[in-house]
Amino acid sequence: MQRSPALIKSLVSHKILHSLPKSQTRTISRSCDVFINHRGIDTKRTVAGLLYNHLSGMGLKPFLDSQNMKPGDKLFDKIDKAILNSKLGVAVFSPRYCESYFCLHELALIMESKKRVIPIFCDVKPSQLRVKDYGICPAKELQRFTWALEEAKYTVGLTFDTSRGDWSEFLRNASDAVMKNLLEVDVMEKILK
Repeated sequence: MQRSPALIKSLVSHKILHSLPKSQTRTISRSCDVFINHRGIDTKRTVAGLLYNHLSGMGLKPFLDSQNMKPGDKLFDKIDKAILNSKLGVAVFSPRYCESYFCLHELALIMESKKRVIPIFCDVKPSQLRVKDYGICPAKELQRFTWALEEAKYTVGLTFDTSRGDWSEFLRNASDAVMKNLLEVDVMEKILK
């Protein structure tokens, strides 16, 4: 039997929302389900963009800066709010990921807010990821970024080689991982309420 993640999500969301008192259903409404953290120059038109489109097609509300922001939006305000209001994060690591202050800031905020994270190591091994000091960031920020990166590197994730990998299989595996984690987060939220 073919799985339908959109149907599963719809049924689970319906069951969870309708089993809660009306006063609590307002708190579950989120601006996004999944925050996609990525290095735009490396993955926006490939892994991150395809994942965004695939998750959207499944009825989820992913956040991808190029899709959810418009001219005039304040970067930190909009992105930080999306992270804090999301259920989980997907961190798409790529060879130049650690060169970006924004990527590292987003990752640190995801980790500090104790969101569940699904790492995707795209054309890079976890051991190759290191925060570099270019003399621009204060030491405290570098420590924050290093801590977040180490936490993500030691979280079970997915690997993908863009030149040899099967894109359909990757999207299916990534979507399944997102759905499983969202279901677990929803169940935990219900239990804690």
